[in-house]
Amino acid sequence: MPAFSSQLFSHPALGSSSAAVLAPGMSLSAGSSPLHSPKITPHTSPAPRRRSHTPNPNPNAASYLVPTSASTPLADPGAAAHIIQKETVGGTTYFYTDNTPAPMAGMVFPPYHIYPPTAPHVAYMQPKANAPSFFMADELRQELINRHLITMAQIDQSENPGVPAEVDSYHSLFPLEPLPPPNRLQKTSNFSYITSCYKAVNSKDDLPYCLRRIHGFRLLNTKCMMLVDMWKKIQHSNSVTLREVFTTKAFGDHSLVFSYDFHAGAETMFTRHFNDPTADSYFTKRKWAGQPDPPPPRQHAGLLPESLIWAYIVQLSSALRTIHTAGLACRVMDPSKILITGKTRLRVNCVGVFDVLTFDSSQANPLALMAQYQQADLISLGKVVLALACNSLAGIQRENLQKAMELVSINYSSDLKNLILYLLTEQSRLRSVNDIMPMIGARFYTQLDASQMRNDVIEEDLAKEVQNGRLFRLLAKLGTINERPEFQKDPTWSETGDRYLLKLFRDHLFHQVTDAGTPWIDLSHIVSCLNKLDAGVPEKISLVSRDEKSILVVTYSDLKRCFDSTFQELLAAANGQL
Repeated sequence: MPAFSSQLFSHPALGSSSAAVLAPGMSLSAGSSPLHSPKITPHTSPAPRRRSHTPNPNPNAASYLVPTSASTPLADPGAAAHIIQKETVGGTTYFYTDNTPAPMAGMVFPPYHIYPPTAPHVAYMQPKANAPSFFMADELRQELINRHLITMAQIDQSENPGVPAEVDSYHSLFPLEPLPPPNRLQKTSNFSYITSCYKAVNSKDDLPYCLRRIHGFRLLNTKCMMLVDMWKKIQHSNSVTLREVFTTKAFGDHSLVFSYDFHAGAETMFTRHFNDPTADSYFTKRKWAGQPDPPPPRQHAGLLPESLIWAYIVQLSSALRTIHTAGLACRVMDPSKILITGKTRLRVNCVGVFDVLTFDSSQANPLALMAQYQQADLISLGKVVLALACNSLAGIQRENLQKAMELVSINYSSDLKNLILYLLTEQSRLRSVNDIMPMIGARFYTQLDASQMRNDVIEEDLAKEVQNGRLFRLLAKLGTINERPEFQKDPTWSETGDRYLLKLFRDHLFHQVTDAGTPWIDLSHIVSCLNKLDAGVPEKISLVSRDEKSILVVTYSDLKRCFDSTFQELLAAANGQL
């Protein structure tokens, strides 16, 4: 029996009796390469489920072991310890070298990367009734793409001459809000200054940031930077972190710029919930003599669900608790300064702006008024919660407070009503944000549970994508090898030796057809074969030549050796090492 390391056999259906024999170290030449793809089907190649690859063959199977020492001497002395196996599948006889290692005692692992099914705690997860939706499996990819687009957005500098190319160490400015007209004289109601907002990239770390510009502000005293340093130390999941504050003349005037973390795709609470002018009709509609008030809206019919309001309360109070513990005050608890990302994720924006704009250098202690500002934060939180409960900013106006509280009493729980009353009612003692924790009660655990369930969903989606980069690199390397027109002045390089094996493997991956001759497309087959190639498993695979006259049985470990050595040869040539 002739010795070989890889055997080429004629396909019995083609009636060819020739069989080529390769000695170890010899390369396989493809000869002429037909243009048509081989008729490889899922049924013509020996599948793992149809035969055993264990070193101990089934005594009932038509296979036996032949030691290589009884054969013609091999070129490779170390190959004498290998065992040649013969196996007949579907009338075709295969010879191959079996190097399957013995399994570990009491433990079995898959020899290659696999994708398990969806975890049952995620597959059977159902959102609770009347709860804010934390499930965006279908929307997650689109949301991430939109965030990437916003992060990479740029403007045509020639059409926007008012936007400078660089501001301090920031470049690629992109307006996030409509720019105010150049001749605008009125000031905003929030900061008493004209403001504008930009996305920009910091040249120091190449990361995107949000720049809040205060128009026409001249910073006269730098003592306020002590407060800025305190804000820069606050890191909280429900607060937009302040990174730095600087002055600039890049806009043509004296401007003060606040740099914050950039959260792509965020919208303000005002835009999300208070941008409907018809929502104020209940409070603004005129009451005629002899006519009753219009009927108040009901929950599920224009009002927000109470669970969503509690989700906002938990996040806003958590941010205030961290800010107040640090000895600072938020001072921007306003729907126009609260950002919402995703479904229900809140972040308090523009922190620290008022501390700089209203800084009084004549005071010996800049933190002396923080206690009063913290009490104002609680009142502002109560107004935000009341506006959410009424789904209207008109409800927090003084003349509408009685109607607003009646609306809350009719549609929401007494706990929500008591929380709003506690925040809006003046107290004889200093209040703390911790005082509302008993009012939140077990609802905190509801939000914690929803947040962790959301994490489970995102992690499950991430698990589906975690191997994509590795598989892409495999395909990219394979693409640099297959069908290369010429390498080292050899036009047949990709058609000979190890490269021919990889070419047949490429056909096995992508060019299979069914018995009827139609393309057989199965993504799981492609992923599974690439994973086995990457791991170099000892499983056998039959590769059919394009003229269908030859079948080569090799292992994935052999293919991996060919793959690695060939790519290293290309890499060495690219680096000028050949």
